[in-house]
Amino acid sequence: MVGIRTLTALLATALLVVLSGCAQQESAEQDSAESASSPTRSPVPSSSPSPSLAPPSVAPSTSPAPVPSSSPEPRRSFVSIPALGLRDFPVLRYRGHPDDGPGTGIQNGGAMASPRGPRGGTGPGVVGNFIVSGHRTSHTAPLADLPSLALGDRVRVRSGDQVFVYRITGTRSTSFRSPASLARQSAAVPGRPGLDPTRPMITLSTCATPEDHAVGNYWSDEFGNPEHRIDKIGVLVATRPR
Repeated sequence: MVGIRTLTALLATALLVVLSGCAQQESAEQDSAESASSPTRSPVPSSSPSPSLAPPSVAPSTSPAPVPSSSPEPRRSFVSIPALGLRDFPVLRYRGHPDDGPGTGIQNGGAMASPRGPRGGTGPGVVGNFIVSGHRTSHTAPLADLPSLALGDRVRVRSGDQVFVYRITGTRSTSFRSPASLARQSAAVPGRPGLDPTRPMITLSTCATPEDHAVGNYWSDEFGNPEHRIDKIGVLVATRPR
């Protein structure tokens, strides 16, 4: 009886072992088949960000850095000459040379004229020759008494938000019939063509009509200007806010 039971148990155990091995082999074969039939996948990217490319270098701006400078000169400035009783008289700048057609036209309109350009002058307060021409006997005659202006007298020029103060240092005579004389009048250093200027200067110019007529000189140019001019020369001595 005991022998039969033991044999039965042994047979049962052997059967379980065989069945288990078959199951494991079937599972391995199935895994191998699935692995062979599955498509290849790319690796999952890391969660850390990939390094970005550096932005292209930007060329520096070709615009120059701002340079401090005075405000652009306005077209109109104003002259005051206390010794002559002249106060805030308008001066218009234009491109040309002293007492040419446009300049004479400005004076005939009642203002004084200040030329710019190769044969003209500079602006108020600028190194060089600031030339101002005005009528003496007509068209409001702003410079009727210019010949009486004395050494040391002051001339104030208001331009924009600044006032430039000049001191009279000399008197000149200019002939409209002499190119050399005209060159001396409009020189950067009044009376000295070819000399480099080192400071701002002013030339106040008006006609010498009474004097010319007194000596019988009635010549005039195509614009009606007599031959001789009386010029008062000055140098800048002060600059202040308006």
